[in-house]
Amino acid sequence: MRKFRRTTLITIFCLAVLAGLGLSRKISFEPPTWGMLIATCCLLLLKPRRIFSLIIVILLGLSLGLWRGGVYMQKLDELKTLSGQKVTIEATATSDAIYANGSQLEFTANHARLLQSKELAGNFKVSGFGEPMVYRGDRVQVSGKLYPMRGANQARIAYAQLKRTGLDSSWINNFTRRLSAGMQTALPEPNSSFGLGLLIGQRNTLPSELTNQLVMVGLVHIVAVSGYNLTILVRAMAKLKLGSKYQRLLASLLLIGVFILMTGFAASIVRAAIVSILSLWAWYFGRKIRPVLILAFTAAITALVNPFYIWGDLGWYLSFLAFYGVLIIAPLVARRLFARRPRLLMMVVLETLAAEIMALPLIMATFNQLSLVGLLTNVLVVPLIPFAMLFSVIAAAAGMLVPALAGWLAWPANLLLTYILDIVRLFAKIPSIFLHKSISTTGMLYFYGLVLLLVTTVHRQRSHLKTATPQQNLMLHNPITDYFAQVLRRGK
Repeated sequence: MRKFRRTTLITIFCLAVLAGLGLSRKISFEPPTWGMLIATCCLLLLKPRRIFSLIIVILLGLSLGLWRGGVYMQKLDELKTLSGQKVTIEATATSDAIYANGSQLEFTANHARLLQSKELAGNFKVSGFGEPMVYRGDRVQVSGKLYPMRGANQARIAYAQLKRTGLDSSWINNFTRRLSAGMQTALPEPNSSFGLGLLIGQRNTLPSELTNQLVMVGLVHIVAVSGYNLTILVRAMAKLKLGSKYQRLLASLLLIGVFILMTGFAASIVRAAIVSILSLWAWYFGRKIRPVLILAFTAAITALVNPFYIWGDLGWYLSFLAFYGVLIIAPLVARRLFARRPRLLMMVVLETLAAEIMALPLIMATFNQLSLVGLLTNVLVVPLIPFAMLFSVIAAAAGMLVPALAGWLAWPANLLLTYILDIVRLFAKIPSIFLHKSISTTGMLYFYGLVLLLVTTVHRQRSHLKTATPQQNLMLHNPITDYFAQVLRRGK
């Protein structure tokens, strides 16, 4: 009888949870409590490596996903019943407001509650009048017509009447605002706004022309609240020789904590933090890092906390596609092309390419956009982003603490940010580099299925190579991948 590792069972359980959450949009199912308890007891009593345990794991995962999804489907139905109605809610702003269409203040909010009534689930996109400014963390009363949305926000209220009912007094939000002021003191525009975009994802102060250029060259993701940047920083810090292994672990955890606080627990940063912490835990205790398990576990946890992610949050899918490229595709390519592990900078380049390639089909299928220079600009720019972020922090701190010397201390950031923006402007001037090109959903699924098949094949070959004889090793080599590896080696 076939045996299964515990890590395999955990991975399958997480995937079953995700499947259950997805099916809950179409299937209404509430598993009985006694059934869940019996299944759990059977799983604990049986040997974990038998086929019956696999069946129990799948049923438990599906049941948990269907139950949690059913709870949130009820909350989604509550929002739909309010569609088109004028409501008054109180909500907490999750971003600083910007001026949008019709001179409206626009921001996102959560923890919404109907006035003197029940709470509403999900994130809200709010725009309206009545306040000169709304900052992240403020409690705001919003009156207007509510309409459900799809994507990262579950509902919107436009042309609303706004009234602040509570001011934010969080020290971290105050620190972030002081950091922004320090950045603007130390650096000229648009470098200061660009630096803030790299650090905390603040895009509201970027000139619209620059934002369009970033979209055209495929680099707009670097000025979003990107967990990918955090992942690169943490992986780089773990590889650098900064004292002992314990000190590197503490430095990485401190970096993760600062990022989470500065971005206000942004969803992408929280996802990256979970992935990074699990990877650091395995690295510190000398455990073998299993990327598929880490990704499946993180996806299941975040989707259980907020099933709206799996139902339509494009950022959630793009995050895990990028993580798949960084944690799985890039190491496989590195092992095929290099006899030794490549240096840090080369590894960042490979990870950047892998992340971009994995995200591109979904972007094309959703936004009908294709930048012909996107891969090249990402190779030229993204490996420098960790250094740009470090220098930007130094510049912002100088602007906060020693304004008189800020110009001198900020010159490395100014130099590097100017280089990146010059690259963006240079490539954006090339004619016909931005196409409105789309692929079908079927084509996108074929691409991801092919990638999964190739990765599975390579992994199986590697597991056979560990125990095979030299004669068997010759038969197990993949002629297609060997050919491309030889071509690339000749080109180096």
